[in-house]
This record gives sequence, structure tokens and C-alpha cells, in this order.
Amino acid sequence: MIHLYTAPTPNGWKASVCLEELALPYSVHPVNIMGGDQHKAEFRALNPNGKIPVIVDADNDDFVVFESGAILIYLAEKTGRLMPSDAKGRSRVLQWLMFQMGGVGPMMGQANVFYRYFPEKIQPAIDRYQNECRRLFEVLDKRLGESKWLADDYSIADIANWCWVRTHKWSGASVEGLDNLQRWIDAMYARPACVKGKDVPVKLPDLTDEGSEKSAEEFIKGARNIVEK
Repeated sequence: MIHLYTAPTPNGWKASVCLEELALPYSVHPVNIMGGDQHKAEFRALNPNGKIPVIVDADNDDFVVFESGAILIYLAEKTGRLMPSDAKGRSRVLQWLMFQMGGVGPMMGQANVFYRYFPEKIQPAIDRYQNECRRLFEVLDKRLGESKWLADDYSIADIANWCWVRTHKWSGASVEGLDNLQRWIDAMYARPACVKGKDVPVKLPDLTDEGSEKSAEEFIKGARNIVEK
């Protein structure tokens, strides 16, 4: 049994989607990051950095893994799935996983901060991060014009990137004209495990839909507490 400590964020979804794809039994322990649960001593004992997600593998002496990318690699290696065992295949997956960890995630995260969460709008910062998101999306689009999946076969690299890219509207980053990327986004949504995993630990409404302004403002207010701490 895997114990998953998580919240409804792109990094959290990476772990839950992967667990669903692998059909591993897991229990969900929601972490209220807007309420500060990640700073409590019992959670810091699992992750000294105070971030979700975290897994505890009860079948492996309660082994603790934090950092979403490390969790994906651990689960793939534990099961022998979603990452090839040969050196070249494994490297391809890790390259596109690191592309998300070092690029897509941080840039979209900063776009969220400046576009959505900061009370003052600093337009050069907003432009900087939204433009960089678009550039990274174009890199993904080019690759997906060459291959159905990022690393040839479906892998943890697709899971990691999709969990962030699917939220591009919230970051204010356009995917217009990126047909290969949109095809891939839709192909991921067609996978039952992706749909189920993105709703863990709770299903979030689409805050970019028309008529969701009140819900979006409430979410922003809670997220602002995290950013300002």
C-alpha cells in the first residue's frame, strides 16, 4: 500500500495520475496547504521542505519519497512500467521529465504568481513568464510532431508535463496554433487514469470557465496566503 500525502495541484496530480496508471493500491491523505498543514511538524517529518506530494511505501519498510519527479521515478522503477529499462530509453524519459521539473513547472508556477496571485500587477514579470511558458510549449509541440508521446512510448514524462500544461489557461499562457500539443493534451484526457488522477484528492472546478469568477477569487485569496509566507 502506498500512502499519498497530496493536494490538488499539478505536482500533486503527477503522483496520483501515476498511481492510477500503475493501478497500485494507495490511500489518500489530503494536505490543506492553504491552511498551512505542510508546515506542521508531522508533515515536515516526511518532507523537511514542507511541500506536497509525499508518498510512504508501506510495502517497503515505510520508505518515504518526496519531490514529485523522484516519486514518479520511484514508482516507475518499483513496477518496471512507464519507463524503459535500457539506458537510452530511460534517458529519453528522464530528459523530458527534467524538462518539466526545470522548465515547465517553474515557469508556469511563476506565471501563476504574477498573473494571478500577486495583488499588484507587474506587467514585465507577467510577460516574461507567460512568454517563456509559450516558448516551452513550442518545444513540446515540435517534439510531439515527431512522436506520439514525448519519449517515444507513453511514460512518466507525459504524466509530469501534462499535469502542468493542461492548466495553461490559469497561467495565461496560450497554446493556440500548437496542434501537436493539443492532440497530445486530448490524448491524455482520453486515458481514464489521467481523468481519475487529476481529481485527487478533490475535484476542482475549472476556474477559467465563464461564471466562475467568485470561485476563482476565493482560490486566489487562499493561494496568496501561500505565496506571501
